[in-house]
Amino acid sequence: MKRLYVFLVLPLLWLTSCTDKCEETRTFRRYTPVSLTAYQVRQNVRTEGARALVKPGKIYTKDGFLFINELKEGIHVIDNRNPSAPKSIAFLRVPGNGDIAVRNSILYADSYMDLVAFDISDVNDIKLVKRVDGVFPSGIFEGGYWSYNGQSGIINDQNVDYVTETISTNCEESPTPGGGWGRPFLLSFAQTANFDASKVNTTNGVAGSMARFALYDKYLYAVNNSEMRLFNVQNPADPKVGNKIQMSWGIETIFPYRDKLFIGSQTGMHIYDNANPEKPVQLSTFQHARVCDPVVVHENTAYVTLRSGSTCQGFTNQLDVVDISNITSPRLLKSYPMRNPHGLGVDYPNLFICEGAYGLKSFNASDMLNIDKNQLQHIEGMDAYDVIPLGSSSAGNKTLLMIGKDGFYQFDYQNPRQLRLLSKIPVSRPSYY
Repeated sequence: MKRLYVFLVLPLLWLTSCTDKCEETRTFRRYTPVSLTAYQVRQNVRTEGARALVKPGKIYTKDGFLFINELKEGIHVIDNRNPSAPKSIAFLRVPGNGDIAVRNSILYADSYMDLVAFDISDVNDIKLVKRVDGVFPSGIFEGGYWSYNGQSGIINDQNVDYVTETISTNCEESPTPGGGWGRPFLLSFAQTANFDASKVNTTNGVAGSMARFALYDKYLYAVNNSEMRLFNVQNPADPKVGNKIQMSWGIETIFPYRDKLFIGSQTGMHIYDNANPEKPVQLSTFQHARVCDPVVVHENTAYVTLRSGSTCQGFTNQLDVVDISNITSPRLLKSYPMRNPHGLGVDYPNLFICEGAYGLKSFNASDMLNIDKNQLQHIEGMDAYDVIPLGSSSAGNKTLLMIGKDGFYQFDYQNPRQLRLLSKIPVSRPSYY
């Protein structure tokens, strides 16, 4: 089996006792091509007992229950009605899963090329009720691209693991491809709305800012690299294929707000009019440098985080605050430098930004031109990927859900200057992932 090596960071360690020999320690991603059949994927969808988090991805919540994506493997189902003591209930094995949405008691998930629907009215007896075959011909995960050949029934994907090694090098030659001594070489591989938790039994659940699935009116919207796929879910248990909207390349996220759809891409934020939910129409684009780009919205303001690395290839790390009062002509109000911002959430005036390996930050965003001067807290020592601020619950808490590479956290942000940890579900995997 062929292996593809992609170097992430190549720091060099000098051996001062030797003038012509050096040692270099490096950690890199190793990609191993994997081929699956559609039959294998479809036969492996099932409900299993609860299991530990290993590679958590996106988060979704509805009616006190939490759904955490296990990258490419399935969905953790957790009873979160007491945020201080969440209880794992089951694991939905869904090969190739990356996104989740819930309407009424029906959970939708992608399974590589298929859309699957589960009845979760009884979380102790979850049932598969519908599969829509072959609607996603390709997609993207944190570890790279996958593609599906409908004629052969073959899925081409990649497994990614991390390797650390120390090698001897000749000090007279540069061991770092494309750079001088000690220069990092980075290579990318192609790869909330406000919610009141006290109001249970709402129609739709709540996703984070990294979501590629969104629900609005009688439609489920799913975005991939270059298109938006619609599914009619007027009968939630029987999703039907709807229109396909062609979009620009590099589409990453979707955020519905009122009758608009805000689409995050690697080159800009696209705004679509959703007055006719069956046929969204593009209104405008706010362009930026090529970087990853999730977005959340409050009233006439969009908050966009731009980050370098991963599949995005750019070198910009910042928060853009965008005036969308004229929806056809979005205007940048101000940019704020960040370390490596990922997902974000707003429960105005509270703004939460995940800084990846640099932790979680909270801000008061009421003064849009001085957000950097109104940072309330910076929690370090955790890896933050995405957040969902839920607002006030019946217990009086304001609960913030946060997912990261090292686990799932819940905070009470009644005092946004001092978030109070309610609970944590840790991961079980090597620390270098």
